Amino acid sequence: MKSLPIHEEYLRDVLLELLRTPSPSGRTDAVMQIVGDRLTELGVRIRLTRRGVLRATLPGEGGPGGASRAVVVHADTIGCMVKRLKENGRLEVVPVGTHSARFAEGAHVTVFTDDLSRIHTGTVLPLMSSGHNFGDAVDTQGVGWHQVEVRLDEPVESRQDLLDLGVSVGDFVALDAAPQITPNGYVKARHLDDKAGVAACLAAVKALVDDGRSRPVTAHLLVTIGEEVGMGATHGLDEYVAELVAVDNAVVSEGQESREDTVNIGMLDSTGPFDYHLTRRLIGLCESNELPFRRDVYRFYRSDAAPAVESGLECRTALIGFGVDSSHGHERTHLDSIRRTAELLTAYLSSPLTFSEWDDRPTGALADFPSHSVQPAEPEPDHYPGRH
Repeated sequence: MKSLPIHEEYLRDVLLELLRTPSPSGRTDAVMQIVGDRLTELGVRIRLTRRGVLRATLPGEGGPGGASRAVVVHADTIGCMVKRLKENGRLEVVPVGTHSARFAEGAHVTVFTDDLSRIHTGTVLPLMSSGHNFGDAVDTQGVGWHQVEVRLDEPVESRQDLLDLGVSVGDFVALDAAPQITPNGYVKARHLDDKAGVAACLAAVKALVDDGRSRPVTAHLLVTIGEEVGMGATHGLDEYVAELVAVDNAVVSEGQESREDTVNIGMLDSTGPFDYHLTRRLIGLCESNELPFRRDVYRFYRSDAAPAVESGLECRTALIGFGVDSSHGHERTHLDSIRRTAELLTAYLSSPLTFSEWDDRPTGALADFPSHSVQPAEPEPDHYPGRH
């Protein structure tokens, strides 16, 4: 199936809007409103679960069994939460999601109090933040969340001053994304994981809607709100989903194959291999559409696909992503990678299921399972002791 062209101005506009909207895990209402509004503008039907996960549906021709597919992406990001109001007027914070304080040092932040009209800005600083005062000790201070504090941009010098501002333990602290798009197409920002993935999905949906042709299979776009804390696609899909493709960042680093200018296909992550058949189907779509791609293996990584399967969803899973350098740190990708991820999604969502007849039923006979012709397994050679 041919991929569809992506509206690049739309992609950029959506990406910047998402990046400029704070959404640490646990405080995602604002960004989900934006995602929902964007989909509604495209005429796509959406529903929200009790917890706030969004499911959009693109109707397809379907089959007698009603089998469908899903693309899953997450709108939540890493962040922080106030742990303690310190006597010096600073804030002790703990991480929301898994990320190092090393990359939080120097970050501008927004602190959200329970009173929505009282929002404060600040900066994450190491406890020894003045070279003129601490000298070389600045360079030997350890790294960790107990080694940093948040300095608010307010005249505060005590715990009581913080209380008077309405700051409380449990307030969310969002690391400002500060997005930039360079003239040659690089995107620098925090939280590209997974705002760039959401932008790619929305751009793909727009391309499919603008194209207007019917699709062979009903597809769901599931936008989750707890992936960074391990509770991604735990609900929101039904037993008719036969295939699930997660869209997330692909790790660009020493020893990894992923690139910032290609779409990247995960073969395995920390939870194990992805589905053989679905993964090779995506590779084939890249090859037939001449989309530059890389295959990669991620050791310290999991996506929305893992909680979906762990929660009992019986379907094939795969992972595709845009390349991100310095993930969960000072992140960078390229518009080409986001666009190519969206292009692959259009080709995938325009194609039949990997095994259409088999997938129309939740179960079947062993003799009918399609792997016999798709994934042959030759027997290993005979071995004789003492002979080579």
